Amino acid sequence: MARRVTGPIKIGITGMPGSGKTQTLLRIIQLLEQEGVRVGGMVTEPIIEKHRRSGFQITNWMTKEHEVFAHEGLKSRVHSGKFGINVEALEGLGARSLAEARAAADVIVIDEVGKMEVESEAFTKSVVDTLDGNKSIVMTLHKKSRNPLLQDIRRRDELRLLEVTPVNKNLLAFKIVRLLTGRSH
Repeated sequence: MARRVTGPIKIGITGMPGSGKTQTLLRIIQLLEQEGVRVGGMVTEPIIEKHRRSGFQITNWMTKEHEVFAHEGLKSRVHSGKFGINVEALEGLGARSLAEARAAADVIVIDEVGKMEVESEAFTKSVVDTLDGNKSIVMTLHKKSRNPLLQDIRRRDELRLLEVTPVNKNLLAFKIVRLLTGRSH
C-alpha cells in the first residue's frame, strides 16, 4: 500500500550555487518513491560536455521527458550569463510537467526557481498555480535572486524555507521527508 503524505506542506530549499540543492532534491525524491509516494514536477539537471557545464535540461519527473532549456550554444533573445534560454521548453515541457503533477502526484517538485526560469510569464503562472494548490511541494530556490516571483514565494506564510549547507546536506533530505510524511524513520 502506498504511504500517504500529510496535509500540504510546502518547502523551499535555498542555498548558494553549487551547495547541493538539486542533489538534496533528488535524494528526497528517491526516499519518497521508496515509500510509495507519487512524485511529479520538474527537475533541472546540468548538461556536462568535456568535463564542464555547458547548459541545463529540464525533465518532467513523471514521464522522464526532457528538453534542453539553457545552453551556451543556443541562439535566443533571452540569456542568463553565458547561456541562451529556450523559453519554449519552459512554457511547454516545464509548465506541462507542473500541470501533470498537480493532477496526479502526491508531492510536486520544482527545481530550480531561479534566474533562468522566470523569463516566462506562462511558466511563472504555472508555478503560482502549483503553489496555490492543495498539494505538498518541495522547490529549490535561487538564494540571492531579487526576482519578483522569488520574492513573492519567499513571503508566503505556508512556505518553510530551509537552507542547504555543507554540514546539513546529508541530513536535510531525511528531515524534509519526515516533514512531508509526518513520520520519523
